[in-house]
Amino acid sequence: MSDEVKLAPPLVYDDSEPAVEPKFTAAEVSDAVKKAIRAIKKAMQAARRPGMPLSILSNVAREAPLGSLLIAFLLGIAVARRTRS
Repeated sequence: MSDEVKLAPPLVYDDSEPAVEPKFTAAEVSDAVKKAIRAIKKAMQAARRPGMPLSILSNVAREAPLGSLLIAFLLGIAVARRTRS
């Protein structure tokens, strides 16, 4: 017997190359962020129209800032307790 160790040939698969994930360029990412910002701005402008929820909320906060702060604090506590359970 010889002292040589026979190595098995490497396994060859049909898909020997890993799948290439698409890489985004800085311009594509920048365009996506700009589109998202535009969509958020449009939604906020629509919500600030008179009679809409954001308009009502800003009016209440302007008229009674301490009461609004108390309500926001209590809602925060309620949400925090619900998520912790």
